[in-house]
Amino acid sequence: MIVDAQVHVWAPETPERPWRRAGDAHLPKPFGYQDLRHEMARAGVDGAVLIPPAWEGDRIDFVLEAAAAFPDRFAAMGRIPVDQPESIALLPRWKQQPGMLGIRLSFQKPHNRHWMKDGTADWFWPAAEQYGIPVMVFAPEWTAEIAAIAINHPKLTLIVDHMGLLREQDACAAAVIERSSALAEHPNVHVKVTSVPLYSSEPYPYRNLHDALRRLIDAFGPRRSFWGTDITRIWSRCSYRECVTLFTEELDFLSGDDLDWVMGRGIRECLQWRDEPAARHPRDTAITAP
Repeated sequence: MIVDAQVHVWAPETPERPWRRAGDAHLPKPFGYQDLRHEMARAGVDGAVLIPPAWEGDRIDFVLEAAAAFPDRFAAMGRIPVDQPESIALLPRWKQQPGMLGIRLSFQKPHNRHWMKDGTADWFWPAAEQYGIPVMVFAPEWTAEIAAIAINHPKLTLIVDHMGLLREQDACAAAVIERSSALAEHPNVHVKVTSVPLYSSEPYPYRNLHDALRRLIDAFGPRRSFWGTDITRIWSRCSYRECVTLFTEELDFLSGDDLDWVMGRGIRECLQWRDEPAARHPRDTAITAP
């Protein structure tokens, strides 16, 4: 079973969804969940965790639409306005929304990068712990802060996005991955091994990062290390099928049960995604960008 731990999908532009003017869209056209289903079929991917892209703000309707339409393929990690403490009212019933498994927070933009340090997000962590809501955190600069949250809220499930990386490559990326590995000492912290092609200047299969990936997965263990792609960010570097084979064929330290956990079983167990994927799609290795 192969489950992608992170894919962004978004709807065609309308006056209410002016994403082309957001300036940071990954592709020059919409990438909807039907487009993703097509690409998954060609790459041999069984399921995907959907995350609203940043330019959607805190909208979650499209990813919930996808999860409702194809619950055996898609589940959602939503967003909330964490800078608005009154958002706590959303949390008691958050996971009652069909297909919703948790929340994804980002702390890497100029307007939000300090929210983990200046007290803005302090209300959120105990509330998410109280209501049993897993949290994916994209906070490349704040390893120590994530560690403190993990210690102070031991029943809170935390998932570090993109191995703790932002734009680093090669030796710099390996150093950041090493720093992120230290978070493995906290049993409630997990890691998404996503967007790997972005962090190497070498071509596929990005051999200069294999040792760093091995050390990271060794530190967290296969059950807390989740394969994924963030595919809309990396079409120019890697096909969807190559994202799969990078792990299933090129990383010689992964095999058997360990590979099974990394490639999908782990993220499903962590997020308690109970809908079982249907029969695996037929595979087609001739993949093109959308």
